[in-house]
Amino acid sequence: MKRLVSAALSTLAATVLLASVSPAAQAAAGRVAVFSTEFTPVKIYNSPSGCNKLPPEAHVLVNLTNADVVVHADPFCLTPGLVVAEEHGSHVTPGSGAFSVKD
Repeated sequence: MKRLVSAALSTLAATVLLASVSPAAQAAAGRVAVFSTEFTPVKIYNSPSGCNKLPPEAHVLVNLTNADVVVHADPFCLTPGLVVAEEHGSHVTPGSGAFSVKD
């Protein structure tokens, strides 16, 4: 029983430490625009934060924010990706997955 309580307290302490050390995610000021096709409107993400799923037919991403944006190959932003600098754009492969704002 003592081992179980000790393990639970250790896990709780580690969780509290990690939560207090990690910075809070902030939204980037500005917009990210994603062009897909000539037949669909441009998708605008205002002050994006977190992981943002791209439309499946996405073709061009334009970063009009004050932060770098990372284009990921998966929809959960778990894989490393292509960094698109502030005020720059990039072609994206259809079905790229998602983008996130770089801390």
